[in-house]
Amino acid sequence: MTASGRTRARYEAALRWLYGLSARGIRLHLDRMRGAVAARGMPQKGLRVVHVAGSNGKGSVCAMVERGLRAAGYRTGLFTSPHLHRYAERVRIAGRPLGEGEVADRLEELRQAMPDLPRLTFFEVTALLAFEAFRDHAVDAVVLEVGLGGRLDATNVVGAPLCSVVTGIALEHTRILGDTLEAIAKEKAGVIKRGCPVILGEGTPGPRTVLRRTANRRRAPAWLLGRDFEGRQEPDGRAMIRVGSGRGAFERTLRLGLGRAPYQAHNAAVAAATLRRLGDRGLSVPDDAIATGLRTARWAGRAEHVDVAEGPSFLFDAGHNPEGCVAAAALLRSPPARKTVLLFGAMADKDHEAMLAAFAGRVHRRVYAAPVMRRAAEADAFAALRPGSVARSVRDGLARARRMAGPEGLVVVVGSIFLVQEVRAAVLGIRSDPPIAM
Repeated sequence: MTASGRTRARYEAALRWLYGLSARGIRLHLDRMRGAVAARGMPQKGLRVVHVAGSNGKGSVCAMVERGLRAAGYRTGLFTSPHLHRYAERVRIAGRPLGEGEVADRLEELRQAMPDLPRLTFFEVTALLAFEAFRDHAVDAVVLEVGLGGRLDATNVVGAPLCSVVTGIALEHTRILGDTLEAIAKEKAGVIKRGCPVILGEGTPGPRTVLRRTANRRRAPAWLLGRDFEGRQEPDGRAMIRVGSGRGAFERTLRLGLGRAPYQAHNAAVAAATLRRLGDRGLSVPDDAIATGLRTARWAGRAEHVDVAEGPSFLFDAGHNPEGCVAAAALLRSPPARKTVLLFGAMADKDHEAMLAAFAGRVHRRVYAAPVMRRAAEADAFAALRPGSVARSVRDGLARARRMAGPEGLVVVVGSIFLVQEVRAAVLGIRSDPPIAM
């Protein structure tokens, strides 16, 4: 076996062990993570962190903030979840995922240490790995995406961040986070720390009030969407971004690297405000670097248009809740200008009716497929809500959608990041790790 083959075998073996921890499920509690970082020498201590929570847009915001920091010359760490194709994508140093050999080494070391650690979940082990990698690679700044919620998320052991960010709030994981926007906002507000500035990208009155009150109680200076910064899409598809006012304001109109979706102008404004705010926290980011970050950030599977040599084009968007689907549908014309087919699959705990309703009048046909995940809803459940073709598998759904769209058409893949992963890998010939139900 070649050296690369041995590395790949070690990587896959380490992932099999890690994936086995998924049976422990999602257990929001900080005691285990606090015990783990204490036992491992507090790897998160000393990291300069931008902590990002929210229901929608946090991945895009993280991508733009990280890219802006790199454009300013900083060595960055980026932690996001879930991964699209490979587990190593979750932890990036200076824009590049960790190598398979390093992932294998770190997971093997943590596996050996497990008898001396609390009973960690899949996500907690991954967060611990990320903290240790960021420490060992001596990064200048870490952009840290919350996994679920905020208050009790494993990432919330970082202490006082340089800046906290809360993007839009939506109904999600209601059995865990609460069944109202205000309850969910309260959980997300857990990333707001005493005296640390916070960027609030939520405009709905109820959850916005919760976030503002939390910031006030913790004396965390808050910048608010619509007051301190704004973003809007111009008729030509460019985005106008403003942060601040007067002579010292950041104001640019530019094409975003993450596409022309109207919601990306909003996300870009949140990212720009975050980068501007870091200047008061010891990380100066020039305006040109902010603009470079907004123009050049890439995030696969989010409002991503892909043209292939033969057959229909594809729009991949990991819209995983009603708000995400509404945003994805806004990328389409009504009525559609060409034959447009929706390829949809989602997890069982989502509001399927609202998600499917977002595409009314914007697609000609619908194909339903269930991703290979324990939490995935059966495809025929969608057909009971909106007529469509029920596929036996995701690959069968892809084949049906391609036939329906024809060579000049468009296939819109949306509803779950796990569906996007399977279809995108098949369309582009990308090697993917096995999916993990997190």
